[in-house]
Formats: sequence, structure tokens, C-alpha cells
Amino acid sequence: MEVISKFLTESGFYQLIAGGQYKNIVMIIIACFLLYLAIKKEFEPLLLLPIAFGMLLVNLPGVDLMKEPFVETVLNETTGQMETHKVVGGLLYYLYQGVKLGIYPPLIFLCVGAMTDFGPLIANPRSLLLGAAAQFGIFFTFAGALMLGFTGPEAASIGIIGGADGPTALLVTSKLASDLLGPIAIAAYSYMALVPIIQPPIMKLLTKPENRKIKMEQLREVSKKEKIVFPIAVTIFTVLLLPSAAPLIGMLMLGNLIKESGVTDRLSKTAQNELCNIVTIFLGLTVGATANAQTFLKLQTIQIICLGLVAFCIGTATGVIFGNIMCKLTKGKVNPLIGAAGVSAVPMAARVVQKVGQKENPANFLLMHAMGPNVAGVIGSAVAAGVLLKIFG
Repeated sequence: MEVISKFLTESGFYQLIAGGQYKNIVMIIIACFLLYLAIKKEFEPLLLLPIAFGMLLVNLPGVDLMKEPFVETVLNETTGQMETHKVVGGLLYYLYQGVKLGIYPPLIFLCVGAMTDFGPLIANPRSLLLGAAAQFGIFFTFAGALMLGFTGPEAASIGIIGGADGPTALLVTSKLASDLLGPIAIAAYSYMALVPIIQPPIMKLLTKPENRKIKMEQLREVSKKEKIVFPIAVTIFTVLLLPSAAPLIGMLMLGNLIKESGVTDRLSKTAQNELCNIVTIFLGLTVGATANAQTFLKLQTIQIICLGLVAFCIGTATGVIFGNIMCKLTKGKVNPLIGAAGVSAVPMAARVVQKVGQKENPANFLLMHAMGPNVAGVIGSAVAAGVLLKIFG
């Protein structure tokens, strides 16, 4: 009976019910809801599924997957002397070091670079302006976070959510405000996954129906030489201007150069497939594991999630507004919808632009035009991260 009693009282069911851990129950429900969105609704399942499952695992009572290693001192009954023993940490704790030490985010940028065609940006350089305009949400939210009482480094980490770039948010937060990594990571990746829901209403609100129907001219063909020179030139210029942006910009451009050089096909395929998939699993699982009930269900977390939503919405809005300005200056040659792709959620934001544009005009094909601002947004968010790290790092 003692064995049975001990077994029952040490079970997770007992801790969850008799222990009154209602916060864990709330987090388990949230995790299951996110799993539903990932599996049933297919909202970016590659990101959302491992995040939600990591959140589920860490909130099950009795699970020590995020336990930190420690040294304990115990009495050796045989010798009568005190001995020290190192107790190892949980599995996810060790995997989480890739986030904490800033390893996973640059690796993700390497993979993104290997999967992304910079041709639309090279063919239409003014796309850089749309990508830059969409970063306004970062600095607007940074100011708002300061007004709510967050410190400068904390406000910078919250503001970067507006770039809609999970790896960038993770890198900045791990260096400036590691104690906020859980809620910021969840907010950043959740909004990336919810791009198809958040962006269309903003795009329609800020554009006229006749402008959404605009068909843009086909982009010029970009030569192989241009595609090879571009990542090298961007790396030299950006890193010399802003050395703190080197981890993200450097890896992004290396990945693209591996793809475009034509002499490293094996490396390109590895970065696009195996490496990307492995890092995504580890990153998503450990990001979700930071959302335990004790640290996540707080007023501060709610503020961060709300500020992150504001940042993302403003970034989308300023991109569209600048798209309207560009439309007017070019006398109707630019569809303002492509400004929404200035946030760096690649290629999700570009696909949303294509979908909204085609609803207005079935003959509209805006995907390649939207990829220009989308790629510019990736570069812009990395540069913005570099600026914030230089100021507060």
C-alpha cells in the first residue's frame, strides 16, 4: 500500500489536481489549442507544432525537461564524509542552450538565405524602401514599451517582434533581456504563424479596391553575376557599417551565396533541407519549453504579447502606407499591397499579398513583386537588430 500510495502521490495527475496547479491546466489548454491550429488549420505547422508541443511538455507536472544542472552535497554513510555530486539537467535544457547562446538564430538565417531568391529585390531596388518602412513598428513599439516601464534593453527586445522575424527576436532577446525570452519568443513565432489572419484586414483597410487590382509589369531577368555579387556586396557594406549585425547578415548572405554560386550544390541542399529541418525542430521545441506556467501567466507577459501584436500591425500598416505613396509617385505602376510584405516573414507575407491581390483581380500575380520587399524586410530587421544591439548590448 505504501508503494501504491507513493506512486499515486508522485504522479502528475495528483500534482495537477491535488496540488492546485490551475496555471498549468491553463497552459496545457493553450498548448492543445495551438496544436489544433497547427494540425487542423495548418497555420505554419512547421513552427507552431513543435512550439506547442514544447509548451505542453514543460507544463505537465513532474516533468523536469528544462531542469538546470546543479551540484548537491550529500553524506556518504559508508565513509561518513560529505561528497559532491553533479546532477545533470533536463534534455530540453541542453537543447535550449542553442537559443540562449545565440546559435540557432544565425543558423536559421543561413537556411533562409539558401532558400531565398534575391532576384526580385535586385531587379527592383526600390523594394528596399518598402522593407525599411515596415520596420517602423519596431521603433514605435520600443517607445511604447519604455512608456509602460520596461527598461531600454527589455523595450528593444519587445520592439523587435514587429519585424515578424522569430530568429532575430530570439537573438536580440537572448543578449539583452534573457529573462523575457519565453513570452517574446512565443509572441514572435505566434504572430509569424498568424500572418494570414492578421495582415489581410489591415491591407484592405489601407488600400482602395482599384489600387489592389493593379497589375505590375514583369520584373527584368537578373543575371547570375548580379546574384553572386549581391550577397558579397551587402555583407561588406552592412557589416562595416554595423558590425553588430554580422551574425545575422553574414549567415543570411552566406546561405544565399552557397545557393547562387552554383559550385556548392550539396551544401545548398543541406542548408535548405536537413539543416533547416533539424534546427527548426530544436528551436521550436525549446522556444515552447520556455513558456512554463510560473513565468508565462503574468501581467508582464500579457503586456509583451499585446505590444508584439501592435508592433506587427504597425509594421504591416507602414509598409502598406509607403506602398500607397509609391503607387502615387509611379502613377499607378506599383500595387500598394506589396508593401505589406515588407515585414520579414519569408515567404508567408509574400504569399498573403498574392492571395489578397488575386481575390481582387484573378489575373494578378504579385508573388515575385512581393518577394522584393519581403527579402528587404529580412535585411531590414537584421539591421534594426544590429542597431539595438549596438545601443544596448
